[in-house]
Amino acid sequence: MDLMKLMMSDYRVEMINDGMQEFYVHFHGPNESPYHGGVWKIRVELPDAYPYKSPSIGFVNKIYHPNVDEMSGSVCLDVINQTWSPMFDLVNVFEVFLPQLLLYPNPSDPLNGEAAALMMRDRTSYEHRVKEYCEKYAKAEDIGAATEEKSSDEELSEDEYDSSDEQVAGKADP
Repeated sequence: MDLMKLMMSDYRVEMINDGMQEFYVHFHGPNESPYHGGVWKIRVELPDAYPYKSPSIGFVNKIYHPNVDEMSGSVCLDVINQTWSPMFDLVNVFEVFLPQLLLYPNPSDPLNGEAAALMMRDRTSYEHRVKEYCEKYAKAEDIGAATEEKSSDEELSEDEYDSSDEQVAGKADP
C-alpha cells in the first residue's frame, strides 16, 4: 500500500487513529531554500476513494508561505487540489510536490496575502520572515508540541503522567 511505501522511506509517520486514513508526516524544508532547517508536521487524510481522489494535506505547525493558509495550514497546490492523478502517490507528495511548493511559491494565487505581497515587494524581507517562522515554529525538537490531538489509546509518557492538576492550575491568588 501507498502508506507502507511512505513509512519505509525516510519519513517519520505517526498514525492519528486506529485506521490507516489519517496520519502525520514529518517534513523537512528543502535544501537551498529559506525553509531549510525547518521541520513541519503535515496532517494527511486519505479519502475513501484514494488514490482516485487526492489526499487532504495541511501544515500543523505554522509556516510563512504565500500558498499556505497561516491559520488552518491548508495548502493551495494545483497538483493536489485540481490535477491529481491515481498515478501519483504519497511519496510524490513529500519528495516532489511539497518541496516544489516551498522552492517555487506562487504569489499570484495566495492563501496568505501578506506573505504574497511581501514576497513580490521585497524578496529579502520575505526570506527573512520565512527564516523567523522556521526558528519560531518549525524546530525539530518542538514538532511534538504542534500535535493537534492525541489518540485516546496512546500511552502517556512519564513526563505527561507525572503532571498533576496543581501544576496546571498554578498558584492561588492571595
